Amino acid sequence: MDLNIKGKVFLVAASSKGLGFGIARELALNGATVCIASRNREHVEAAAQRLREETTATVLASVFDAADAGSIKSWVDEAIQAFEHIDGLVVNAGGPPPGNFDDFSDEEWHAAYNLTLMSAVRLIRNVLPHLRSGGGGSILTITSLSVKEPIKGLLLSNVFRSGVVSLVKSLANELADENIRVNNLIPGRFDTDRVKTLDKNLSEKQGIPVEKVKQQHESSIPLGRYGTTEEFGKAGAFLLSDAASYITGASLVVDGGLLKGVS
Repeated sequence: MDLNIKGKVFLVAASSKGLGFGIARELALNGATVCIASRNREHVEAAAQRLREETTATVLASVFDAADAGSIKSWVDEAIQAFEHIDGLVVNAGGPPPGNFDDFSDEEWHAAYNLTLMSAVRLIRNVLPHLRSGGGGSILTITSLSVKEPIKGLLLSNVFRSGVVSLVKSLANELADENIRVNNLIPGRFDTDRVKTLDKNLSEKQGIPVEKVKQQHESSIPLGRYGTTEEFGKAGAFLLSDAASYITGASLVVDGGLLKGVS
C-alpha cells in the first residue's frame, strides 16, 4: 500500500524511543520528513542519526518539554523555519507516575494535567495554523487502554488520557470541513521502557521476578506476546497518511486482542 506521504513533513513528539520512535521510523521509511523531539538531547540526536542511517530520510532532532508551553512553541517554530510547512502531528508524552487516589497531592495532579492533557492541547494549538494554511493535514494522539477500561494503579493516566480522547472526538467534528483529520491510537502492552518500568514496579509490589510479571501479562494477550514498536509504527503511519483519508474521530486499538470488550 502506498501511503502517499513522500515529501510530507510530520512532527512526532516524545519520539527518541518507544512508540513515538516507531511511528517516526515508519513515516521515514515511507519517504516523509520527520521532526522528532524529546527532553534529552543526546537521546534525540542518537535517534535522529539512527533514522537517517536506516531510511535516508531528512530528520530534524529537537529538544522539548511536553509539559512546557514555550518549549512546544519553540519546537513547532523550529520545524517551520526548517521546512516551511507541516502536514501532520503525533501528540505523545511520557506517562504520569503510577499510583492510587490517596498517593497524589494537588501539585502532582496539576503536573499530570500539564503533561498529559495540556501537552495535547498546546501541541495541536501550535500546529493547527500551519495545517490550515496548507489546506489540511492529520493529527494523531497516543493514549492508553485506560481510556477503554481504567487500569489499576494508574489513576492519573486513567483520568487525563480519557480527556485527550474527548478532545480528539471534538476536534474531529470541528475540523472536518477544513480537511484536517484527528484520530487516536490506543496501545496495549508493547515492549517499551515505559512498560518495562511498570512491570518492574509490579514485580516489586508482588515480590516476584519481572519475567514472571511479563509472562502473566502475555498469558492474557490472545496473540501471546508484547507488541513491537515497529508494529505500532505501521498503524500510526497509516492513520496519518492519505491511505486513511476517510478515517477521523476514531480510536484504533492496537493490543494483540488484549481488550476483552467490544471496541
